[in-house]
Amino acid sequence: MPAKGKHRRPKSQRFTRSIAVAGTGGAALALPLMGATGAHAATSASTPSTVSAASGKVATAATASASASGKAATSASAAAGKTAAKTYSVRAGDSLSKIADEQSVSGGWKKLYSDNREAVGKDPALIHPGLKLTIGKKAATSSGTTKSSGEASKSSKSSKASDSSAKTAAEPTAKADDTAASSSSSGYTLPVEGATIGTGYKVAGSMWSSGYHTGVDFVVPTGTTIKSVAAGTVVSAGWGGAYGNQVVIQHADGQYSQYAHLSSLSVSAGQTVTEGQQLGLSGATGNVTGPHLHFEIRTTPDYGSDVDPVAYLRSHGVTVG
Repeated sequence: MPAKGKHRRPKSQRFTRSIAVAGTGGAALALPLMGATGAHAATSASTPSTVSAASGKVATAATASASASGKAATSASAAAGKTAAKTYSVRAGDSLSKIADEQSVSGGWKKLYSDNREAVGKDPALIHPGLKLTIGKKAATSSGTTKSSGEASKSSKSSKASDSSAKTAAEPTAKADDTAASSSSSGYTLPVEGATIGTGYKVAGSMWSSGYHTGVDFVVPTGTTIKSVAAGTVVSAGWGGAYGNQVVIQHADGQYSQYAHLSSLSVSAGQTVTEGQQLGLSGATGNVTGPHLHFEIRTTPDYGSDVDPVAYLRSHGVTVG
C-alpha cells in the first residue's frame, strides 16, 4: 500500500503539472484573443474622440459663421444709422449756410439745398420760418437697399441736368430785365424790385430822433423779398429796437447798408453774402405805420453815420426810380 501510494503520487503530480502546463498553454492560446479584443476595444474607444473632434470643427465653423453674420449685421446697422435723415424746422434768422454749419451737413449749404430743392424752390436764399428741411441723406428705396455706383452716377447726372434746366429757365427772365442785367454787371442792385420810394432821405420830422429821415423807404407789401445791394459780410442780424428786425452788411468799399422792419430774416451775423442774395422778407416790425423797407447807407455800422442811399446806388450804376 505504501508503495502504491508513492507510485501514485508522482503520477498525480505529473498530471497536475500537465494540467498546469495545459492551463498555461490555454492562457497562452487565449492571449491573442485578448490582444485582438484589446485592439478592437482600443479602436472602438478612439471612434468617439474622432467624432468629437469633427463635431468641434463643425461647431467652430458655425461660431465663425455666426460671428461673421453678426459683424455684417452690425455694419448694416451702422450704415443705416449714418444714412438716417432728420427733419429741421426753419427759424427766424436762419439761412441754409447757418443751418448747414450748425447741423454739420457734409457738403455744406449746397448739399442741404440739393436735398431740399423741391421744398425750397429755385432760389436757395428764399427760406422762411416753419419750412421743413431734411438733414442728411434720404433713403434710396423703401426696402433700405443701397444704390449701386451706376445708379448713383445716374442720379448725379439727373441732378445736374435738373440744375441746368432750372438755370436755363431762369435766364430769359434775367435777360428780359434790363435793370437787373445792368446792376449785375456793376456788382450792385436794388434792395427790392419794382418798388416806389415813399419817404425820401433827410425828410424832416419830429418822429425821428435825429430830426430827419436817415434813409429811404421802399413801399412794398409784407413778404416781399429783400436783397443785398452788393456782396459783403453780415455784421448784425436781429432785433434793432425802433428798426424792428434788421440786417446790416459791410461792403468791400468800407460802406454799410441797413435793411429794417423785416418780417423775417434769412441770414445771420458773420455770414458772407453775394449781390442780390435774399436777406429776409419785408414787414412792419418796430416803429412803423405800415409795411415797407427802410434802407440806409452808412459809413459805420451804427446809427447816425448815414449818407444819401439813392446817390450811393446811382454812383454804382443802379437806376433808382
